[in-house]
Amino acid sequence: MRQITHVGFCILTILLLTLCATLTAQTTQTIKGQILDAQSEIPIIGATVEILTVRDNLGTVTDEDGYYRLTDIPVGRHELRISYLGYGDLMLPNVVVTAGKETILDVQLQEAFTAIDEVVVTADAENDRANNEMAVISARTFSVEEVTRYSGGRNDVSRLATNFAGVSSANDSRNDIVIRGNSPTGVLWRLEGIPIPNPNHFSTLGTTGGPVSALNTNLLRNSDFLTGAFPAEYGDALAGVFDIQFRKGNRDRHEFTAQLGTFSGLEAMAEGPINREKTGSYLVSYRHAFTAIGDALGIPVGTNAVPQYRDLSFKIALPKTKVGTFQVFGIGGLSEIDFLGDETDENDLFADPNVDAFPRSQLGVLGVKHNVLLNDKTYLRTTVAASYSGNTYDEFATLFGKSDKQLVVEVENANTTLSIQSILNHKVDAKTTIRTGILAQRQGLDLYLRDRTETPDLDGDGIRDWFEVQNFDGAIGLYQAFVQAQHQLTPTVQFNGGLHAQYLAFNERAVIEPRAAVSWDFLPRHTLTAAYGMHHQTQPLPILLQQERVTPGPSTGSGTYDYIESNKNLDFTRSQHYVLGWDYKPATDWRTRVELYYQDISQVAVQATPSSFSVLNVGADFVFPTDIAGLVNDGTGTNYGVELTVEKFFSGGYYGLLTGSLFESTYVGNDGVERNTAFNNQYVLNALAGKEWRIGRHAITADCRISTAGGRFFTPIDLAASQAAGLEVLQDDLAFSEQYDSYFRLDAKVGFQLNSKKRRFSQQFYLDFQNLTNRQNIFLQRYNDLTGEVNPVFQAGFFPDFMYRVQF
Repeated sequence: MRQITHVGFCILTILLLTLCATLTAQTTQTIKGQILDAQSEIPIIGATVEILTVRDNLGTVTDEDGYYRLTDIPVGRHELRISYLGYGDLMLPNVVVTAGKETILDVQLQEAFTAIDEVVVTADAENDRANNEMAVISARTFSVEEVTRYSGGRNDVSRLATNFAGVSSANDSRNDIVIRGNSPTGVLWRLEGIPIPNPNHFSTLGTTGGPVSALNTNLLRNSDFLTGAFPAEYGDALAGVFDIQFRKGNRDRHEFTAQLGTFSGLEAMAEGPINREKTGSYLVSYRHAFTAIGDALGIPVGTNAVPQYRDLSFKIALPKTKVGTFQVFGIGGLSEIDFLGDETDENDLFADPNVDAFPRSQLGVLGVKHNVLLNDKTYLRTTVAASYSGNTYDEFATLFGKSDKQLVVEVENANTTLSIQSILNHKVDAKTTIRTGILAQRQGLDLYLRDRTETPDLDGDGIRDWFEVQNFDGAIGLYQAFVQAQHQLTPTVQFNGGLHAQYLAFNERAVIEPRAAVSWDFLPRHTLTAAYGMHHQTQPLPILLQQERVTPGPSTGSGTYDYIESNKNLDFTRSQHYVLGWDYKPATDWRTRVELYYQDISQVAVQATPSSFSVLNVGADFVFPTDIAGLVNDGTGTNYGVELTVEKFFSGGYYGLLTGSLFESTYVGNDGVERNTAFNNQYVLNALAGKEWRIGRHAITADCRISTAGGRFFTPIDLAASQAAGLEVLQDDLAFSEQYDSYFRLDAKVGFQLNSKKRRFSQQFYLDFQNLTNRQNIFLQRYNDLTGEVNPVFQAGFFPDFMYRVQF
């Protein structure tokens, strides 16, 4: 570890000397993009775009397709103002310009509200407003620049989200997102408007997180993150939404990026025009794991095994045609790792030293998006996509005291989903917009899971019997529809309302969900918001399709045992969201937000007989329980809390973010006892701040982050029963009654940006010192059947992450 720190210090010194040796001369670059009407997405012709941070306020106007281009802009950070008659002025205060890449900013303007023939026009910095204009509460946008800038993020959008109010992830091993005490299974991932499977390497069926993200942040444009009471177009989710968008490639010139990061790996990215007229573009990137090299250098990754993963992402914007525009996008990822028990120890985050395990996973998404303007107020957007998510897992362990390891778990899962979504958006006038759409999904499933880790020996052959937990080969259809409207009641009051419906053909369950939100600018710079939303979600597939063994011994019918899908008729889980918020903007680059929320959760899947089990506690691991068939929708849950955000957006060379959450998350199983959920940390506090120093055309950055949260509640291990059974036995009657110690982590990050004087070439280097105090945050307690003891497993200690990027 001292060697690593010494190497990092040497690199920092060399880069600092290089930077200080080239302080003079000015390097310039281009800022360009397209300006659209926010409600209708019609290009705005003649909009004015000005740079306020250069002499004489350099500016231009948009052409007949809404495009603009500003050249000879000095590298650094700039402030832009975009204006057009009848629309509110838009201020963009933190536009980063580097030598190696043109800056592309596609922007949407809101038409101003009109009353008594007078246009009310205001200048506003839309730093925190969601891209989806109908999301007015519990929503914010995030940028790729933030993902790179914040310390502790590992270049991962999920870990970036843990800085936001209401989000907790006191877990260094996975990037599962816990929103307001909800299970990570309640999070919906969308790419270009289409729901996608878990976008992480080493993903498993039904989960939404993993150790390493397969989403390449270098392809992202500003995207939305929603944490509750979301608009009617989002369905089949209880907790939150990641609404991810890929940016288009540069349609004027070919550009290239090469990058090396500890977790994101080795990367090569290219973009540019695809035809001579420069009306289309391509963007493609390939990444390969760096962990093998990191392991050789002694950099810890949470396990002694070496993970291997790679992914490919792309977006192709085809030239405009008479029938509209077409875009093709996709992701592909592969991951594998071998856990060998004799090469791990009791502190390994992912592996058990008593078993050998071999997980493999695959991810694929391919989509085509078509957008056509029907008239100057209406567009129709249709997306067709196919996705694939598959994983296999073989586990070997000793059984009944035998010395040799035998196969005890076998998993083969494949989920092929075909999706089609069509959205019709009509802007009635400056005050009213109506949006309606449908989404049809057909999941082709080939699922097989058999297990004998805790099964009896009913056939008397001296080894545990196989139990087929899942054996499903078929299809499940989920169909959704929505209608929503936004109406500006007065210049200060806006109303959003809608209905969402969904139908699960597998068990013929159907629901209709009302959604409503109101926003009131009751004083200058002060806004009150309130929202209500009813949300339903299908049960996680490993729960819905789990089998139950119904005979006590061999059957003469089919196979060794008889099974039924006793969870097949489970209804949706229901959650009613109530949110009240207050926003105050003392200045264009400052914001304070307070939100109160309450969630009433019902129709929760629990066991039919009295027990502490609830599906609300699953989803933050690689596997689901395998002995919970015959469930019923009799459980309940409650989440409530208060959130605070104080944010200084990047301006004047510095930024800051303080978020805090106080909350309770409880549930009631079929035993009638109210308990803490597995995700009830009770409090989360994050504070981060950063500074940038411009030195000629170069820059030095520094960022620091402090994160603390209450410890997770857990079920204690019955040591005597575990020793007698030879495996871990939990005290079900004391479920989630004990709490781990609080979580604390301090991260610090330094970076350098070097812009070439003569060429379009830039370099960026970051060193991110994670868990700088080397605090031992507890991960879990685990029973060791070899020693007969309960051992604590601690999370990752001090970890020096890094990233190096060149653009040209």
